[in-house]
This record gives sequence, C-alpha cells and structure tokens, in this order.
Amino acid sequence: MAGTDHTKQDLSLSLPSGPAIVLVEPQLSENVGSVARAMANFALADLRIVNGRAKASDEKARIFSAGATHVLDAARNFETVEEAIADATLVFATTARERGQAKPVDAPEAAAARALGEITAGGRVAILFGRERTGLENDEVALAARVVTYPVNPTYASLNLGMAVLLMGYEWFKAAAGGAPAFEMPSRARPPTHEETLALFAHLEGELEEGGFFRSADKRASMVRNIRNMIHRMEPSLQDVRTLHGMVAALVDGRPGPKGRGRTYLKPLKDADDVTSGS
Repeated sequence: MAGTDHTKQDLSLSLPSGPAIVLVEPQLSENVGSVARAMANFALADLRIVNGRAKASDEKARIFSAGATHVLDAARNFETVEEAIADATLVFATTARERGQAKPVDAPEAAAARALGEITAGGRVAILFGRERTGLENDEVALAARVVTYPVNPTYASLNLGMAVLLMGYEWFKAAAGGAPAFEMPSRARPPTHEETLALFAHLEGELEEGGFFRSADKRASMVRNIRNMIHRMEPSLQDVRTLHGMVAALVDGRPGPKGRGRTYLKPLKDADDVTSGS
C-alpha cells in the first residue's frame, strides 16, 4: 500500500463514470478483493457479482482489497447475468478462447476507447468476467455485443481474475484520463551555460591529465571527445555540474602529492578544431 495517499485528489470524482465490472460466479474471496483493489487503482467503482460463492463482505476479500473497501461496500449482488447487465447499453465479454460466435473482437485498448465513447454519449457499459477455472459460458458470451481478448501467450492465456480486471481498468483509465500520467516529476533544474560546461570539462580534463589518465598521446583527443559526449548525454543540470566539480576536487584532495598545485585546463586536443567545441 506504499502508493496509497488519501490526501490526494480521487480522480474517480472527476473522470466519467466507468464501466461496471461484472464477476460471474467468482469462487474465491481473495480474487474478489484483488478485483476491488484493481478497480480502485483505476477509478472504477461499480462492482457487480453474479451468484458468487465468494462475497464482497467476506473478510478475505477485504484483506486482499488492500484498503479498497469502498468498492466492496458498494458492490451489488445479482442472481443472473441478465439482471446484472439490464441497464447496460453496451456489454463486453472477456474471453481467451474462440467461441465460434460471430462477434466483433476488441483488444483492451480498443474496448476502453469504445466504452468511453458509449459512456460519453450517455450510455452505460458492462464488462463480463468469468469464473476462475472455466471462464464465461457460451450462453453468457452470447449476451454481450462484443468480445474482449488480451494479447497474451496463446499457449498460456489464463489470467488471474484480478489481473484481467487490472488490465482492462488500466486501458479504461488511460482513455478516460487522456493518457495523462498520475503525477509529474519536478521540472529539471536550470541547465548549465556552455561556459559552465566548458569549465567542468577543463577541471576534469586537467586533473585527468595530471593523474596520468591520458597515457597515449595519440588517443588523447578521441578520449577527451568521448568524455565530453558522455557528459552531454547526461543532460546535467547546473547542480549536477557543481556536484561533479566537487567530486573531482574531493578525489584530487585525497590523492598523494601537494594540494592546491597549479592545474593546466583545456589543453589543446590533437585536433586543433576540437579545442573548446565540447563535441
């Protein structure tokens, strides 16, 4: 539960009301709890259970929900699939097997986009998930307008119930939130000026020269270019540059020999046109 922070905005309040997740005859309370957790991850709240041996009120379900008890508390129980999807205008059936039924098949991403369009237009969407061991029966699949199947290894296409809901919830959340990340990293600190970058090159190269790093005069120019390009690829901030200055200085201060001795910075490269190009 390291990622749980109830002080932050609950996006389920600002996103469109998501599709109903319909579990048909779930057998294990642990799976019902895992489904609730997956739903809470992606701002889904409408859980419907059809004739399940496992109940949302079971203690194991609450434990496996990892705090998503609001989903379990709001869950509704139905006797039949028909009752559970009665208010839906679009129903998807999830299955990993070809059922010999002439139905359009969507991958989760396409299904989520279609569900969003339906909901935005004022409709309601339900997604059917079958039993842990046998999945949905053919007659239950026949109740759906479309089929959702996941692009998984065909020799091992079985998914845990919570995983299946998680994948569908993830695609729904991406579609509903416009692909926006859940949070943004702080903007990068000010980058160094070219002059400040050259000063780092001078400091580093001067100390490497003093320490005997450039053992071959013929290879010195290419080694310097490689070092400079390596630092450029890092895209260091000004703080990074200052830290590297400090690291070099600390290493020099710990090296045998007189401290504070004069340094020669930015010695000419083998190729004269590369002296200060930094390229």
